Parts: sequence; C-alpha cells; structure tokens
Amino acid sequence: MNDNPAEEGGKWQGRRSALLSERFVALADSLVADYDVVELLEGLVHSCVDLLDVDQGGILLTDQRGHLQLVAASSEATRLVELLQLQSEEGPCLECVSTGTPISVPDLSTQQERWPTFSPAATSVGFSAVHAVPLRLREETIGGLNLFTTGAQRSLDDDDLRIAQALADVATIGILQQRSISRSSLVAEQLQRALNSRIVVEQAKGVLAERGSLDMQSAFERLRGYARAHHQKLSDVAANVVEERLAADAVLQGVEGERSDD
Repeated sequence: MNDNPAEEGGKWQGRRSALLSERFVALADSLVADYDVVELLEGLVHSCVDLLDVDQGGILLTDQRGHLQLVAASSEATRLVELLQLQSEEGPCLECVSTGTPISVPDLSTQQERWPTFSPAATSVGFSAVHAVPLRLREETIGGLNLFTTGAQRSLDDDDLRIAQALADVATIGILQQRSISRSSLVAEQLQRALNSRIVVEQAKGVLAERGSLDMQSAFERLRGYARAHHQKLSDVAANVVEERLAADAVLQGVEGERSDD
C-alpha cells in the first residue's frame, strides 16, 4: 500500500489525463452523420461521473416547443430528481439553461428558499451538492448538464468545472454540426428525435426490467451492453425490444435474438 498521498494523487492525475484524452477522442469519433444523440449524451454523463469529483449526472434538452425534457441520467435516483425539476419548474438546470451560465451549489440544504421543492427532494435521496453547466454554442443554449455529489458537501474545483464545460461544449457542437442552414428548425427536429428515442429507451428498460426481474438501472445496462456488443444504436435496439422484433431474453443474455417476420 502506498502511504504517500501526493504520489497517489499524481498517479491519478496522470491516469485521468489519459482517460480524458480517450473520452474526447471517443466523442469526436461519434460525431458522424448518423450518430445516436441519446447514446452520445449518455456517454457524456458517464464520462463526467468517471472523470470528475461527482457521483451522478443527468442531461435536460429543449424540445421543439422550447420545453426542457430529460434525455440522459446515470441512475434512477438522478432520473427522478431531474423529472422533479421539470415538474416543479425550478432547479439548477432550469436556471442554467435560462441564463446560459453555470450554476454551482456546494450545499443543497441551504437552498430551500431558492428551490423549495427541488432542494429538499434532492437532499432526501442523498444528494448534497449540485453543479449545472449549459450545453451551448455561442449564444445558443440547447440544454443543461447536471452533476450531483453525495455525502459531505464539496465543491468542484475550477479544473473539474472547465472539463465538464468542455465535454458539454463538444457534445453540443456534435448536435449542432452541419446545421447552419435553417439551423433552428433542423436542430429542433433532431432534438425531438432524440427525445422520442429516449421514450423508447425507457419503454425497453421497462420490458427488460419486468422480464428479468431487474431494477431500471440494471435493465438499462443490459440494453446498452447489447447495443455496444452488437455495434447497433441504443435507440434501434430499444425499438426492436419494444416492438418485439428482438427477444427480451436475447438482450438480457447478450446474445443474437432477432425474431423473423414469418
């Protein structure tokens, strides 16, 4: 066991730099003409959880009507808290998207007057701090990335906040790429497709959870694992499960299992 904290810290920083480079390359590689927006944003959330001093994360995006919708979450607790933001129309992500600026709250328990519904609900499930960064390009903000911590209250340092914003910026550029002509309508259409895909993913999670007696997070991991193993889009696999073109048992077991049309 190494008892030198400085040495261990240096090793972690070195590993993190390498991992961060890999994640940026992975994000760049995903930005092809036919990439899956939901999978891109799920990857962004999990990259932040892996690389930064946070425990959970989620992403809200604007739909065609300009309303925020949940697109990605790292856990079921995060999903519920994000949905609560939307239902109560209050919370860090809504403020972040509205202003286009980051929101950082190291102690959620002090924010009950600011967010009377969101703050106590978030603390009740164990979240102690929250940081929100906008998904933006220049003056256009299309959503927000929420990062939550549990346990003792703590703030993200400036380096972590810059990394979170940089990852969010890369994802935003990917969503907005090749959309300069009639960009607003085309972006709205693409985001709506992403939101529709998310609904199908949630439906597929429900099918797998019931079939395999799993919680929703485990069901999603099986779904994502099958998509990656078979080099398919997450949304395509989810649609096949929901429409019974792909057997739920095949996804749960990670094997080929497409049903014929006969």
